[in-house]
Amino acid sequence: MTMLTAAAAMHCLPKSAVAEAPAFRAKAPFSGVPTMLSDIDQLPQIQMGEFILQFELGEPTAHGKEVAMKELRETPERQKEATKELARLLEAETDLHYPKDNEEWLIRFLRPCKYYPESARDLIKRYYSFKVKHSDVYNNLKPSGEMNIFNHNILTVFPNRDQLGRRILVLELGKRWKHKQVTLDEVFKGAVIFLEAAMLEPETQICGAVVIFDMDGLSLQQTWQFTPPFAKRIVDWLQDSVPLRIKAIHIVNQPKIFNVVFALFKPFLREKLRSRIIFHGTDRESLHKHMSPKCLPAAYGGILESNRIDSDQWYQLLLKCDPEFDAINSYGYKKK
Repeated sequence: MTMLTAAAAMHCLPKSAVAEAPAFRAKAPFSGVPTMLSDIDQLPQIQMGEFILQFELGEPTAHGKEVAMKELRETPERQKEATKELARLLEAETDLHYPKDNEEWLIRFLRPCKYYPESARDLIKRYYSFKVKHSDVYNNLKPSGEMNIFNHNILTVFPNRDQLGRRILVLELGKRWKHKQVTLDEVFKGAVIFLEAAMLEPETQICGAVVIFDMDGLSLQQTWQFTPPFAKRIVDWLQDSVPLRIKAIHIVNQPKIFNVVFALFKPFLREKLRSRIIFHGTDRESLHKHMSPKCLPAAYGGILESNRIDSDQWYQLLLKCDPEFDAINSYGYKKK
């Protein structure tokens, strides 16, 4: 994902990060994509008027480096030691096909585990086990096969980060969601694609992401689409199988009937994730206690002057990453 403009970057990032905000490097020459698993040798991007939409795959900002050190115990020495130890631990996983000797890939799993190699190994095993368990969702999952969800503009990512440098993913499962045209499985696939892309970004690996569920207009017919198995899959994914720091889930504009939906999820929630789910309704002051108005558009009571990047615009960028998703799909537990 990307910062579209220098202005957008400065609205939300701490002052220490502004000098290194990726927006300033949007048009710089790019040599190689070290965080990617595929052989893409040019940074995927699309031109949007005078702006460039692209992923942030460069070095972390000053703010990101500070967070990495304070919250993740990241130092050059520990990074070197932990990647070496994780690589050693993975040698015992003989039934797992993974990108050996790829340090960037190892770091991707070490960061959410605060550089504890055993925890990172376990996360890798859960990540790939989840894909096996839900192979009906993950088989050949890539942007070009999921046009429908992006066409309906239900999911998007803000062009800016929040005040803590976190990615902001928005799902609108009320008025925008035509449940007879888009299944919840398709919504899940779209979310997976977005988060897999976010995992490529060093800044997002460090700072994490927040999710806004906008439930404005949720109908009784829509609530019937949710089932206990679907709820369990989502919770298992978020709690155990996503190698990304999901720092908060904000529920906004929810009608009373949303309680019926949330009741399906509650039995599967452990305290850590439960404590990060925050209900705001239409109370924008409540939301602003967690997310600065400078990082939010007017629809959420914010003052951010930045155009919404619609799903179909993200889709055009994600399409350029199809080879990367092919590479992602090529790894995992060997079929028996």
